[in-house]
Amino acid sequence: MRRTTLAALCIAAAATATLTGCLPGTDTADSQSTAGSKPKQPFAGLTGGEIAERAMEATRSASSLRLTGEMQDDQSDGTIQMDIALSKKGECAGTMSLDSEGKLELIKTGDTLYMKYDEDFLRAQGTEETDSEAEVDAVVDMLAGKWTKMSTTGSDADDLTDLCDLDSALSEFENIDSNAERGETTTVDGTPAIVLNEREGKDSSTVYVATEGKPYLLRAVSKSAKDPGDITLSDYNKPVSAEAPKGEVLDLDAMGG
Repeated sequence: MRRTTLAALCIAAAATATLTGCLPGTDTADSQSTAGSKPKQPFAGLTGGEIAERAMEATRSASSLRLTGEMQDDQSDGTIQMDIALSKKGECAGTMSLDSEGKLELIKTGDTLYMKYDEDFLRAQGTEETDSEAEVDAVVDMLAGKWTKMSTTGSDADDLTDLCDLDSALSEFENIDSNAERGETTTVDGTPAIVLNEREGKDSSTVYVATEGKPYLLRAVSKSAKDPGDITLSDYNKPVSAEAPKGEVLDLDAMGG
């Protein structure tokens, strides 16, 4: 099955969000050939699909990046909001929520995953799991607003550690077969970009690729009725601020949960 640029990004973002090197010669900045000549078009001579392929390879080469935006959650049919930085060292730091029902903060450094839940998040999760009101109140009293930690080597952490596996997420950026068409030039958060438009059946999406420096993927917007999403990628190759929280931290492993 053909995998589009947007589909690959959604798979990568989903791998990150589930709570339940650059090609040689691809520096594509606009430039002047000689004084008074017209500026060269970005990615001159390349089709939209070829640009998308280069963007995928450049993005896959990144040692770290930040994902910000929202996407559909297949399990709940809700919308996941995320702002999370990941590195290929397995570090991560950021926030996540589902349908804006509270917020989860998470940090992973070394073999430890740290999480902090606000009250709204805990109550929403408790309602979904049909816990009694007394059980939800007890969990809120114990955990709301407090940092917790869990070893990533424990069986309970298998799914959670996938949140920070950038290598795994970016592995989906292989074997792209894009039918993207070139669009206009624009900017994404101040970075010059070219717009690529993709269509697969009734679904359409818009992808933005940097035209200066490495051709990183900067943003992807899905207009699919089934899988809408709007994800921005930034902070390429910047260190992830993943430091253990200071002060009291509740040890979930020691508490048996």
